[in-house]
Amino acid sequence: MLPSVSTLQQIGLAVLLLATLAWAFGLVRTVRRDRRAPQPPGAVAAPRLLKAVPRQVVPPSESVELTAAEREAFAGLVRELTRGH
Repeated sequence: MLPSVSTLQQIGLAVLLLATLAWAFGLVRTVRRDRRAPQPPGAVAAPRLLKAVPRQVVPPSESVELTAAEREAFAGLVRELTRGH
């Protein structure tokens, strides 16, 4: 025990240390759980879906059929935006 520190301060320090260790343990578990498996160079990883956002369903009255050129342009845009990830 430290002679210049009160017992209440020592208890507070112990609680703070335990809270810090619990936070660090939880952070390490979260990072390890969300880590992806290593991919070979040049391999395209499947996109990860967000767990918290539900899929949106569009009523037929609000959907529009795209032409083949529009679909290809959209696919090119998606490839360009996801290239760095």
